[in-house]
Amino acid sequence: MPGVINATNDFVVKFANVNGSGSASANQLFAKSILRMGIPIASRNIFPSNIQGLPTWFEVRVSGEGHLGRRGGVDLMVAMNPQTWDRDVAEIDAGGYLFYDSTRPLPRSRFREDINVIGVPLTEMCNAAYTDARQRQLFKNIMYVGALSALLQIDPGVVETLLSEAYKGKEKLAKSNRDAFHMGRDWALANLACPLGLRLERADKVGERIYVDGNSAAGLGAVYGGATVCAWYPITPSTSLAEGFEKYCRRFRTEPDTGKKRYAIVQAEDELASIGIVIGAAWNGARAFTATSGPGISLMQEFVGLSYFAEIPSVIFDVQRAGPSTGMPTRTQQSDVLAAAYASHGDTKHIVLFPEDPNECFQFGADAFDIADRFQQPVFVLLDLDIGMNDWLCEPFAWDDNRRMDRGKVMTAEELEAGKVFGRYLDADGDGIPYRTYPGTHPNKGAFFTRGTSRDRFAKYTEVGAAYVDNMQRLLQKFETAKGVVPHPILRRAAEPTRVGVIYYGSSSAAMQEALTALEAEGIQVDALRIRAFPFHRDVDAFIAEHDTVFVVEQNRDAQLRTLIMNECSIAPQQLIPVLHYDGTPITARFIRAAIGDKVLANKVLPFAGAAAE
Repeated sequence: MPGVINATNDFVVKFANVNGSGSASANQLFAKSILRMGIPIASRNIFPSNIQGLPTWFEVRVSGEGHLGRRGGVDLMVAMNPQTWDRDVAEIDAGGYLFYDSTRPLPRSRFREDINVIGVPLTEMCNAAYTDARQRQLFKNIMYVGALSALLQIDPGVVETLLSEAYKGKEKLAKSNRDAFHMGRDWALANLACPLGLRLERADKVGERIYVDGNSAAGLGAVYGGATVCAWYPITPSTSLAEGFEKYCRRFRTEPDTGKKRYAIVQAEDELASIGIVIGAAWNGARAFTATSGPGISLMQEFVGLSYFAEIPSVIFDVQRAGPSTGMPTRTQQSDVLAAAYASHGDTKHIVLFPEDPNECFQFGADAFDIADRFQQPVFVLLDLDIGMNDWLCEPFAWDDNRRMDRGKVMTAEELEAGKVFGRYLDADGDGIPYRTYPGTHPNKGAFFTRGTSRDRFAKYTEVGAAYVDNMQRLLQKFETAKGVVPHPILRRAAEPTRVGVIYYGSSSAAMQEALTALEAEGIQVDALRIRAFPFHRDVDAFIAEHDTVFVVEQNRDAQLRTLIMNECSIAPQQLIPVLHYDGTPITARFIRAAIGDKVLANKVLPFAGAAAE
């Protein structure tokens, strides 16, 4: 007999489906029902880059402790796709459970001896209840949610409420889904040993937190940040960000009396045109942005350089995916760090923000426009597919209604008329940031056009080397000033003093927090620093200096953040140990714990300052 995993409010369920089979809504129903029971979850949708037919997976991490990263491993596999059967069965932890459609008997060789098998004749039940082929497929999904509700002790009342909300005003559909749900639930209660060793108990661990995806959050953040222009070209996984912005603009940027739209959204012919439109709109005083992914960043390079050198604000949301080239369009990575930081030919350095979850997507989505205006240059907000397209449990968005937009150094008509010296590229205050004007601010003073060629402090064209160097050095000074303005890194001290540290960023944060707890339980003390922006605050240099060994956790092959730190902070390569995960799936706590823990033990890296080697 196989062993049995017993766990309450602490397990992983993974659904293996066929893309286009209608399973997504049923799987979300399962996830949201657990949330409604007050139990935190983390869900991940792993899907192919086609419309239908290929395998898709949906993973639900149930964690009463509130862990929101991927744990690694599967406790209950809901195997609905014959194409991926062997792979799915192999992924189950020993003592775990395999749930499958038992309508067609399978030989014993298709199962594992160390897992527990649960068969439900879903197809047979659907064929008996429905005649329409599409209904049979769709309601089979709802039936397995019903069976799982009995096996895991999901409150059926919660599911019924969710179905009523989903089909509000469509009672016939709501009733059909309720009937299918109870058909599956009743069969499980009558024929299976319910509940399993895995079970759910009502809790109060969700609180006021919200369940939202990062793209929607960033789109809303752009609205709150004052954006009125979005120019974009559709590309996975960023499309829903622009669509979210449009949805919120219809609500918040449409005059209620006249119906007039106070925003402009342009679907351009390509990514290069998109960023060109953004720069043109920003030059005229609008707050403008584009949303794209790695291939789009590649195409935008020349115009990004114009935005940097002509000093025109622009905001670029990059929802990263696995590259290079087309790569894996529906898989996640953190592989655009260097491309964003140094975008364009020549010497450039751009401000880059790294949100960790949808809450920071909203916050940074708004802040990016203030930062872009203040420093008059491109600002990249680097999400990734994991944050952008998956729903995350996060703190509610907060906004200060007294906040006003920071437009930076904009000279007024009155100042120009009074004779204030205006040099478009003159550093009047010693911070590297010049004053600008909006076109038409004054009839004959201020700026009326811009260019990407070299110039002097008063925007007069020149190829004199000294003037060019003067301008490039001022741009460096501006970047230095930005270090004190961009979001600062967040430090997490270990329970005891240690000379071992770890640096991480973005969507790795959730798994990193859990891994740190696991390492601490094993007696491995690690200080942690989450980087939230480039240029790096001086705290990054200080953190590295006070540790003998610093791990850098990333989701790319080439250790891009590590490379950026070495280049910008003049750090010796041997001091930064890369921990790299780049198979396209979100990083797991188990992976991080093993990578750091094994290296610490193998190298006898001791956690306490002054400790002697064994």
